[in-house]
Amino acid sequence: MHLKPLEKMRPMRRQAGMTTLGVAILVAFIGVFAFAAIRLTPVYLNYMKVASVVSGVYEEYDGTNPTRAAIRRSISRRFDIDSVAIIKSKDVAVKTVDGGFEVAAVYSHKAPFIGNISFVVDFDRRVVVRK
Repeated sequence: MHLKPLEKMRPMRRQAGMTTLGVAILVAFIGVFAFAAIRLTPVYLNYMKVASVVSGVYEEYDGTNPTRAAIRRSISRRFDIDSVAIIKSKDVAVKTVDGGFEVAAVYSHKAPFIGNISFVVDFDRRVVVRK
C-alpha cells in the first residue's frame, strides 16, 4: 500500500450551489409575494386618488370660510375628474367640528388573492378644513 505524503494531498472541496428543488421553492416563495404585490397595487393606487381628492379639498378651502355644500361639490367634481370608483363622493363624511369641517374618507377594500384567500385593506384619510 502506497500513501501520499501529507504535503501533496489536496484538501477536499465542498460543493456549493442550490439544488433544483431549492431553486423551485425559492422561485415559488418569491412568486407568491410578487403576485400579492400585483394584486395590492391597484388598491393602493385607488387610495392615492382618494387621498389626493381629500388633500385637494383641504388646499382649496382651508381658511376661506367654506360651506358644507361647496366642499361636497368639490369632492364630487374631483371624484369625477380623477375617476375614483371604489367609493362614491357621498361616502366621504363632511362633519362640522370646532373651527371648520372634518372631511373623512374611511373605507375598506377587499382584493381577492388565491382561491378563497383575500386581502382586506382599511383606509382612513381625514383633514380638517378651517373656516
